[in-house]
Amino acid sequence: MRATLSLPGPAAAPSQALRRWLAGVLLMLALLGGGYAVIAQVAGERGIAPTAASADIEVKGISVDVQGKSAEEARTNGWREAQRKAWEKLKGPKLSDSQLEGLVSAIVIEKERLGPRRYIATLGVVFDRQRAGAYLGGAAQASRSAPLLLIPVQESGGAYITYEQRNPWQRAWAEFNPGASRIDYVRLSGAGGDSLLVNFGQTGRHSRGWWRSTLDQYGATDVLMAFARLDHQFPGGPVTGTFTARYGPDSRPLDTFTLKADNPDGVPQMLAQAVERMDQIFTGALASGKLRPDPSLRLGAGGAIDPAIMRLIEIGRAAQARKSAAAAAAAGEVPRIEAQPVTGVEPGEAPVRNITVQFATPDAGAYDAALGAVRTTGGVRGIGVTSTAIGGTSVMSVSFAGSLDELAAALEARGFNVRRGANALAISR
Repeated sequence: MRATLSLPGPAAAPSQALRRWLAGVLLMLALLGGGYAVIAQVAGERGIAPTAASADIEVKGISVDVQGKSAEEARTNGWREAQRKAWEKLKGPKLSDSQLEGLVSAIVIEKERLGPRRYIATLGVVFDRQRAGAYLGGAAQASRSAPLLLIPVQESGGAYITYEQRNPWQRAWAEFNPGASRIDYVRLSGAGGDSLLVNFGQTGRHSRGWWRSTLDQYGATDVLMAFARLDHQFPGGPVTGTFTARYGPDSRPLDTFTLKADNPDGVPQMLAQAVERMDQIFTGALASGKLRPDPSLRLGAGGAIDPAIMRLIEIGRAAQARKSAAAAAAAGEVPRIEAQPVTGVEPGEAPVRNITVQFATPDAGAYDAALGAVRTTGGVRGIGVTSTAIGGTSVMSVSFAGSLDELAAALEARGFNVRRGANALAISR
């Protein structure tokens, strides 16, 4: 009997081909997975659009308990009583039921129990602003705030969430009706790129350049921050909420308060109450003058510097000049007096021209430092940023009273390395 021996050599080729095919499949899956990871940062169910974006005046939480000859009559009596109670909360003049019905645009049923002759409910009454304003007067609503971007931040279990995923605190602000408020809130839905531009990291950022860019995206002039910290004593047990109202790019605190819910089912009601109280805090800050827009956030408007800031710069320069003169006199030297830049255009001054300046911006600090240094250079009448590239090279347009060489010399005197081009300069540190 003859035995046959099979050699492994010929089978090696198909095995290598199989390994190459598997490697290609794994590489493709890795690439697809990386693309999915990028898309997942802005995709998914993360947006909650404001459901009460009406400018009408809404009064919530009106409790009624009335009776009638029938269920329908009891409900009608309950709605009329809710209208009267809501009108009293607004401190409106005494009106008849028929007049109030002409001012009401909607009745919102929050909770309702209907019997054969009894009606028990918690209702919300929405008054038409144009019709009701004639009776309420416009004095309380005349001094509304400028558009303010609202950033709700929820802390739970050590994690800070804004728009990265849906959360109860964001929903509470989305369901809030600011029609009766003096604050002009800019509320985001959190969809699309909102979760990348406005997140918890943004609340701790102090760079005015970053803030101006973010606020311009949403048509706001300043920012409000509403922090909510939820502490669960044990699963299914009481929940304590600590709420802090802050404002401005420096996250200045306004007030802090604490509320408590008996169980997780009561958290939505607690958050709705916290939103109402937050609005009262912001309104009080507006009345006391604390919510004035930060002047440093308006430097980007046409490149003009606020007169108050310019005055502070001039005072600082004068103090520095006196200090240098005193030091030179103490050393027995003749002080060297340099010409100070003159604010405003005077007769005989050089014509103003626009010069393109490229500047290296490896980080946000370098970005702000370059803008501040160029703004305060003698002869500069204004600047406007035309391109921002953190980690690369940004571009600004400089209005300068003088020639390209004079601007280059002035920037070199401020410590910049300057390269000249055709009506353009490139500066770096």
